[in-house]
Parts: sequence; C-alpha cells; structure tokens
Amino acid sequence: MTLSFALTDEQEELRQVVRRFALERVAPAAESFNRERRFPTELVREMGQMGLFGLPFAEKDGGMGGDYLSICLAIEEIGRVDQSLGITLEAAVGLGAMPIARFGTPEQRQRWLPALAQGEQLAGFGLTEPGGGSDAGSLRTTAARDGDEWVLNGSKQFITNVGTELSAFVTVAAVVEEGGERAVTNFVVPTGTAGYTVGPGYDKVGWHGSDTRQLFFDDCRIPADHQLGESGRGLANFLEILSEGRIAIAALATGSIQACVDECVRYASDREAFGRPIGSYQAVAFKIADMQVQAELARTAYYKAAWLMAEGRDFQQAASVAKLYASESAVTAAREACQIFGGYGYTTEQLVGRLYQDAKILEIGEGTSEVQRMLIARSLGLPR
Repeated sequence: MTLSFALTDEQEELRQVVRRFALERVAPAAESFNRERRFPTELVREMGQMGLFGLPFAEKDGGMGGDYLSICLAIEEIGRVDQSLGITLEAAVGLGAMPIARFGTPEQRQRWLPALAQGEQLAGFGLTEPGGGSDAGSLRTTAARDGDEWVLNGSKQFITNVGTELSAFVTVAAVVEEGGERAVTNFVVPTGTAGYTVGPGYDKVGWHGSDTRQLFFDDCRIPADHQLGESGRGLANFLEILSEGRIAIAALATGSIQACVDECVRYASDREAFGRPIGSYQAVAFKIADMQVQAELARTAYYKAAWLMAEGRDFQQAASVAKLYASESAVTAAREACQIFGGYGYTTEQLVGRLYQDAKILEIGEGTSEVQRMLIARSLGLPR
C-alpha cells in the first residue's frame, strides 16, 4: 500500500480555481462588506454558479458528484481571504443541505436539495438554544402532532444563513412527547411560515459578513411531510452532521492559519526596523515558522479525517483532533500575526486584524474545544 498526500488532478484544479476566485473577487470586497456588516449576496451567488455548494452531493440531486475533501479544499481557500464567506459556504453545505441529503426521503431530496446544491437557496441548522449549547440534549423546543400538521414552539439561537434573501428554510430539532416519553425529531420549517420569526442579526465580535440569527416558533404549523428523518432519531442525526462538519471547520481554520503565514511573510520581508527587514530577526522569523508548522499539521489532520470518512471508516476521533488542533492554532496564529504587524495588525483594514476577530469562534462553533477533548478522551476508552 502506498501512502500519498497528493491531491487528484481534479481536486488540485478545483483548489486553483477557488484560489483565483478568492483573490480576484473576494479579497477586494472583504474589508468593505465586513466593515458594513453586510452579507455578500452577489459573491454567494457567484459561488453557486461555480458549483461550490454542490461539491459533495450526487449529480442526480443537482450536485457536482465530488467528495467531502473537495468542499473542504474550497472552504480553506475561501477562508484564506475571508472567514465570513468561508463559514457561509461551510454552514450552507455541511449544516444546511447535508441533513436533507443524509436523512431526507427521495421526495424531500427532489424538492429541496437541487436549489441548495446549486447555491440558489440557503438553509439553516436549528439545534442550539438559549438554554443550552454544548448540552445539546437539553432541548426545549417542542413539536406536537395535530392531524396532518406538526405544531412547533420554542426558540433557537446562533443560527447561520437563515435571514438572507437566499434563505429557504431551517431544519429544526424539537422534542416530541408520546406516551410519557421524550424523543427528539427533526423538521423542515420554510422561511415565511406563519409562527416562524427570524430575529435581527447579532452584533458579533467577528464573522461580520456572515448571517447569524435567533429564531422563534410560536404555534408554527408545518405539514406532516416536513418531518426530516426517523421519529426519535433527530438528535443522533444532527450529532452525526456535526461530526462531519468538524472536518470542514478544521479546513476553515487552516485557511486562517495559512493566511497569517502569507501575510506575515509579505509584511516581514518589506517592513524594516533598525536598518533591516524585520523578518531577518529570529524573534519574528521563528513566529512565522511556527505558524507554518501549525498550517501543515492542521491541513494534514483534516485531510486524514476526510479520507477516513470517504473510506467509510470511523472518523470521529480524527475529526475532533483536526477541529481542536486547527481551531486553537488559528487563534494562536492570528494573535502572533497581529503582534508582528504591530499597530497595523490591530486595524480591520489589515487581513490579520480581521482574522484575529474571526478566529475565536472557531474554538466554539460546531463543538467547543472542551467538547472535542471530551470526545477524544472517550474514544481512548477513558471512564466517563
């Protein structure tokens, strides 16, 4: 057996295409739409036209028939120039469309997946609630059957891609009580449904170009055929989606680290202090060298997790390792990059300043660092 880390010709071509798009179209606009807290609708549409939202989905569902590593490569390259747009792509594919692809009936996939895979519409993933983030089992949103309809009541928070003009629906995890038993089942709630309200966007520390909202359900009625997946399997299905998503978050974090390397190499080669480029001083050069080590290891970790997933092997530990290492390294790299840039690094006109704002959430979203360590410990057989 030959061990190889080489991308296929198709994957490398995709990476280069996305890199050109990121540099030519995203980079010039990123500072502006982040400063204005504006969702970059036109860039999202262009990404849809490129087929990025359909990369891991079957052609019969309107997708590109690629693999999970391909979407991760695209997320990394977008994330190298703007993390907000990177998370928009990651959440739209991994959290919005993937539940339909994984758990939808043939009729549901035909109804909803093509528009998502082609980037014409976006969907959200409604799991987190005001009373519980990491404790996903403490859901309070409820669903009750009433004839041919389900009635939902409750709220969700920190939900991505639900308040834009492209937003089509949100998948919602809700508690169903039957015969004294509580079980979680998932549902599709279309945008505009009576009783479904999308709150205003959050004033976030970072990810200023990403759409993040609170959701409210007040006697929200949806047809019975909007149930997604088996009854009582909702939490397990959503946790499966989150496990896959950790690989993509690691790719997004890797993009952030690599961007720090790129920016610091450029700046440290041009900026002079005491008569020579600051990159000639070990104090600076060693910081950049450490960033490159972090980028290489983070990339290798998410490549491995994606490969295990594609091979049908157990990838849970690898996904947690990749997410944990890449996200924490992204925070470290962004902090050190700002230090190298000095005062300039503390402005959002510089990419490293925006990366510093954006990095912290990588340690929180789709499973905190603490949750990843807990999962890794459990995978080693340590007692609970």
